[in-house]
This record gives sequence, C-alpha cells and structure tokens, in this order.
Amino acid sequence: MGKVLEVINAEKYYGEKGNLTKALNDVSFSVEQGEFVGIMGASGSGKTTLLNCISTIDRLTGGQVLIEEKNIVGLRGEKLNQFRRDYLGFIFQDFNLLDTMTAYENIALALTIQNRKVKDLDEIIKKTAVALGIEDVLEKYPYQMSGGQKQRVACARAVVTEPKLILADEPTGALDSKASKMLLESMKTLNEEMESTILMVTHDAFTASYASRIIFIKDGKIFSEIRKDEKESRKEFFAKIIDVMSVLGGDLNELV
Repeated sequence: MGKVLEVINAEKYYGEKGNLTKALNDVSFSVEQGEFVGIMGASGSGKTTLLNCISTIDRLTGGQVLIEEKNIVGLRGEKLNQFRRDYLGFIFQDFNLLDTMTAYENIALALTIQNRKVKDLDEIIKKTAVALGIEDVLEKYPYQMSGGQKQRVACARAVVTEPKLILADEPTGALDSKASKMLLESMKTLNEEMESTILMVTHDAFTASYASRIIFIKDGKIFSEIRKDEKESRKEFFAKIIDVMSVLGGDLNELV
C-alpha cells in the first residue's frame, strides 16, 4: 500500500506582520491507502485548520500537501474543481443534503457531476446503500429522515465516487449516541470492506476509537500519535486515547 496523503512542514498563519497567529506550525504526517486516521485536539488546537487546508477549503502559508504524490497547494480554478471532484469525498457535521432531492438523487448527484454513465448509476448507488444500511430511505427526502439516516446518506454521497481520500469533519457532532454508533459502524465497514481511506477530525474519544490511528494536535503542532494494535479491542484503544488526552491537558470537556 502506498501513501494517499502526505503533509510536509505545513504552516498556516493568520493576521498581519507583528500580530501573527500560528494555527499550524511545521506539521508533517502521512496516511497510507486503506487507513482510518483520526485527528484530535482541544478547541483552537489547529485540527480543523489542518483539515480545511487538506480539503483545499483553505490554503497553507507554507509547506506541501500531496495526495497521491500530487501537490495540491498550488491548484487553482478548474484544476482545483476537478481535483476535488475526482480525489476527495466530504462528510460534514451538518449533512449538507439538498432538501428538494431524495436520498437517491442526492447520492446520484455526486456521480452525475463526474459524468458517469446513467446506466451505471443505479447499480453503484444501491451497492453503496446496502453497505451503509440505507436501502429503505433512498426514495425519502431529507425532512423524512432521522439525523442518523441523513448522515449515512451524506456518507454514501461521499464514497459513491470512490475518492482517493474521504475527509470527515466531526461526523457525529449532530447525532445522538445511537445514531453516532450506527454511522461509525458504517464508516468502519467502508474502511474495512471497501478499503476506503478516511481522515476524520473529532473531539470525541468514543468516535476516535473507531479509527486505527490517532494524531493528537496541540497549539498547532503534532503532540503525539497512537496506533490500534491488531489484537487490541476498541474498548482498549478508547482507554489509550483517554490516557493521551489526560497528558495533553487543556479543557478535557472539549475533548471527551
């Protein structure tokens, strides 16, 4: 397996000369194909800024972001749009579904933007829906669905195009505990059975415990990193996450 993502000496400054804030300070790490990586840190640590720069929503002040060895920092215009369309899948906290479209149509939209053949859409959508357990809501509109169902539809929309990297920003933030667990089990299935590569920002230790590796950020720098051992249960990995959080300091209420 090769590297899907490589972040090299990433720096992001806000403000003007004499009053600069370093949101990211020389951050470097990589994500291998098929990994499920979580990024954690207290509010203001830089984790969301990092995700925004990787997703091309924001731009680095310095450093590089390589996706499949392609430096995306300098992309502009149509090349940037094409890159987002072909390489990235997004799962947002607030779903971002189109209210006037059914679940099926919301998922299909991602494929039609890629100019996929109409005759192939139905098979691809239904296969993805089965993997995420949303076959029974495909003909429903967002207002007819629960929060958990909407997030799994959003997840389907993100993965149906088979992107190189799925970026998830607090995907369980708007869900109750039952819906959160269902979504996370679905994301785990995507990672293990469909070999999707996922990078997820979260403040929640339970959510993070579904990942296979956690990168902790503090004050714009990488503070620590832990991996889930093959024989380690999710409960044991959760305990390891809590241990690092206790050392990380700050307001633990922002992390737990």
